Amino acid sequence: MALAIRDVGEHDLDAVLALNNAAGKSILALDAVRLRYFFDHADYFRVAEIDGRLAGFLIALREGGGYTSPNYRWFGKRYDAFVYIDRIVIANAYRRHGLGRVFYCDVTSFAEVRVPLLACEVFLEPRNDVVILFHGTYGFQEVGQQRMGDDGPLVSLLAKELPSFAYVRDRWLAHDGLPKVPWLAERSHTSPASLPTGTPRA
Repeated sequence: MALAIRDVGEHDLDAVLALNNAAGKSILALDAVRLRYFFDHADYFRVAEIDGRLAGFLIALREGGGYTSPNYRWFGKRYDAFVYIDRIVIANAYRRHGLGRVFYCDVTSFAEVRVPLLACEVFLEPRNDVVILFHGTYGFQEVGQQRMGDDGPLVSLLAKELPSFAYVRDRWLAHDGLPKVPWLAERSHTSPASLPTGTPRA
């Protein structure tokens, strides 16, 4: 089995959209406009391929963008710098094979050289103890709860401190920046902007 984690390409978007919207109630639906927003603006948007087939994806954004998610904005009001995991989706055929942990290791490697905090949320309605346990064993702690809208689901807001960041900040970011090597490179995307008028929030 050959596994590759790589930046999303435009040719992947139809498959990503289908995978997201087949994931069930634990993942909020996407439309083409919102997915295009992520493609253009997400700081981290990588897909997993197994033997050439799309097996999953993870989308994450830095602080200070125009993303309108109430959970992203919750972190933005409380923390100066973070990477926020908006969603991770694994295809049914590839679940329970550790692919979620592979993605979380990869996004942690991306985040820890840029920010001191990795953030996300999990749904408490309906509650999924497997998902809550996964995040707890990976070092996330609850830093708050909120309801998404007046009658939306209750979520647990989670954060993981990234102790490596202080070393990277003092050694590189405070001077000439990160070394110019491919695995540290930023995605090529436009500067953050707000979602188009009328686009529903996550």
